Amino acid sequence: MDTSNFWDIFEGFRDLGSNPLVLGMLVIGIVLIFLGIAKRMEPLLLVPIGTGIILANLPLGEAVNPATGEVTGGFLYYFYEYALFNGLIPLLIFLGLGALTDFEPLLAKPVTFLLGAAAQFGVFVALIGTLALGLTPWFDFGLKEAASVAIIGGAEGPTTIYVAAKMQQIGADPGIFAAVVVACYSYMALVPIIQPPVIKLLTTKKERLVKMPYAERPVPRRTKIIFPVVTIVLCGLFIPKAAPLIGMFMFGNLLRECGVVERLAGAAQNELMNIVTIMLGLTVGSTMIAKSFFTLDTIAVFALGIVAFITATAAGVLLGKLMYILSKGKVNPMIGAAGVSAVPMAARVVQNMATKEDSSNFLLMHAMGPNVAGAIGAAVAGGVLLSLVH
Repeated sequence: MDTSNFWDIFEGFRDLGSNPLVLGMLVIGIVLIFLGIAKRMEPLLLVPIGTGIILANLPLGEAVNPATGEVTGGFLYYFYEYALFNGLIPLLIFLGLGALTDFEPLLAKPVTFLLGAAAQFGVFVALIGTLALGLTPWFDFGLKEAASVAIIGGAEGPTTIYVAAKMQQIGADPGIFAAVVVACYSYMALVPIIQPPVIKLLTTKKERLVKMPYAERPVPRRTKIIFPVVTIVLCGLFIPKAAPLIGMFMFGNLLRECGVVERLAGAAQNELMNIVTIMLGLTVGSTMIAKSFFTLDTIAVFALGIVAFITATAAGVLLGKLMYILSKGKVNPMIGAAGVSAVPMAARVVQNMATKEDSSNFLLMHAMGPNVAGAIGAAVAGGVLLSLVH
């Protein structure tokens, strides 16, 4: 009896032995799943991402192998090639986010737009830092790679994917894309750990205890309907490269606010959002292949990403402190930290810190203003980078 084919069953073990780095990636995938389930750190993202990492790094790569000739590729290859890399998933995510977003806190206090803009300072810090590393003999970072890394500072996952993919399409190092996307989502999950020390360092207890009253008059429904339409038009005129992201974001919000398409709004908020979140997590995880992930460039991207998040938080808080001074103590500077986007996690961090200082202090709705402004600001910053780098 010919037993040679029998031993092919164990081919995966031979492949695993030839590439021990794969074991490291499998451990990373398991850790992310553990953090998502046991620690509840962004489970909607970390559980699918961790699973995607495991699937992508299993021996023989059956889930991610590209299509060659008459050989069909793995299912994650098609997710990546036709849904993630071409921008479809980020745009659908933005549609769902728009349908879930209430702009009333922002429209009730338009000055918080400035806090969302200030937090984009992290984008420019990461851009300059990446270009500086590119001048050293250890890194080959050009302007396209720097733009890919810089957008991490916006703390907006779909925008990061969209911009990094566009940069790769025009010649950025392909290895940068995976590192940028995973770094962004990893640090978004770690916002509750990253932000509080920065906020405490830059604020006093007196500032953190400031209570902010809510606006007495609600924002008119007409204003809520006009806002997304006007934003789409203005963005299309001034920053055309950001129009796809802003357009889908505002379209989703229009579905929510217009009051005549409840079925569409519900589908965008629930079924569509759930499906694309699953696809996003699995596909992002599948980009973390061992041979391309354990590199010096990846370490640099993760280091620049954490610097970008910290500086974005600091910039928002510092502008919040300026508002505190100008308003004679009526603005709690902690709400500036929510300008880093990461909706709604950054706003929750501000609320949790406020209640720890004073259980009767509720800042969530005030923090949501700069939070959603940060999402818009990140998309605008991405459009600016796409316009400047081509």
